[in-house]
Amino acid sequence: MVMTSRRELGDIGKKADFWLEEFAAPYYAFLDAGAMVTVASPKGGRIPLHPKSDLTKNTELMKRFKKDRAAQAALAETVKLNDITADDYDAVFSHAAACENL
Repeated sequence: MVMTSRRELGDIGKKADFWLEEFAAPYYAFLDAGAMVTVASPKGGRIPLHPKSDLTKNTELMKRFKKDRAAQAALAETVKLNDITADDYDAVFSHAAACENL
């Protein structure tokens, strides 16, 4: 999964962070289907979570994430895109805001 590293999109001042559900839904869909998931971002490290994203509409997947230390670590320590090779993966899932970074 490729996530964003930026807090703003280009020079237009719009936020590039993401909502927790935008991560949790595909992340758990992949895991529950038996896939091994690597979370990556252009800069690596912690990615920008919208500060209000986990305060509203606590879905079952968001509750699951809040109990899942491995998933939390995946967001806190994303792999830098330059440190991975596409040939090592069967698929790439990109969060829309991540496209600004590529």
